[in-house]
Amino acid sequence: MLVRVARRYLPIIACSLLGLAAGEALAAKARFVAVTAIVEHPALDAVREGVRDELKSRGFEEGKGLRFEYRSAQGNPAVAAQIARQFAGSEPDVIVAISTPSAQSAVSASKSIPVIFSAVSDPVSARLVGGAGASGTNVTGVSDLPPVQDQLNLVRELLPSARRIGVVYSPGESNSVVQVALLKELAAKAGMTIVEAPAVKSSDVQVAVRSLIGKADVLYLPQDNAVIAAVDAVLPIAAQAKLPVIAPDESSVAKGALATIGFDYYQVGRQTGALVAQVLEGGKPGAIAWQYGAGTNLVLNAASAQALGLAVPQTVARRAKKILGR
Repeated sequence: MLVRVARRYLPIIACSLLGLAAGEALAAKARFVAVTAIVEHPALDAVREGVRDELKSRGFEEGKGLRFEYRSAQGNPAVAAQIARQFAGSEPDVIVAISTPSAQSAVSASKSIPVIFSAVSDPVSARLVGGAGASGTNVTGVSDLPPVQDQLNLVRELLPSARRIGVVYSPGESNSVVQVALLKELAAKAGMTIVEAPAVKSSDVQVAVRSLIGKADVLYLPQDNAVIAAVDAVLPIAAQAKLPVIAPDESSVAKGALATIGFDYYQVGRQTGALVAQVLEGGKPGAIAWQYGAGTNLVLNAASAQALGLAVPQTVARRAKKILGR
């Protein structure tokens, strides 16, 4: 009797074991992409979604052979370092580090796991790579060095009488220091001066902005994580003081900044995702040259211009990809 029962259920048990083994094998083959950013912000969030969508379009879909895990450092560099170490310890196939602080932490945490950076203004100054081209290490990525000259030209077109540009930035962020240095150089050639207001952390930004009132004709916000994290508090202060704001991203213009010439960060994410896919397909990050973000857009806020009493020149309006607040 026992023999007959065993014979009856043996094929079922065998199939179950085979299915379990197959499931374990599939899980073992699943690719693991670990993603981190210094803070949650519409621009950085758009990068993450662009990476996810680009991977899906290339056959790497979350839950279908791909584990996609995201963690935010909530604006804290110490937390960014902790996340990077934890990710390195879990040995993902790729670490995607969005923003300069997160990328620096990831590169410090591992010299072997592929690190793909994104939304990093100057990867050379940040010491992520040694120079242009392929790094020869475990690092590649996409830079979002802003079009500072184009942004300065936009200031001159929208505010022809402006001579003093106020800049709030974190001196601890290498990307911000590079942008401010470039802005100073270009502004001097245009006969304009830069009024600096350093802010070490996001909680210092409001005080820094207020210090510029009466000292600057326009407020320029660089791609600075501490500043952008506080932009919701910055814009009302600037609006009350009738201080025009040139922002680094479209989401800030949607919230009330006057204008930007900047990247579509979702497309920066898609560009980053293409590099991640190359690595998942067997490419070596050290053999893949890091890239600059492709394409920038001019975005205006008509309501902010009206509140400031500004007439946007038709030559500028015609170039705008979007005019918000109409």
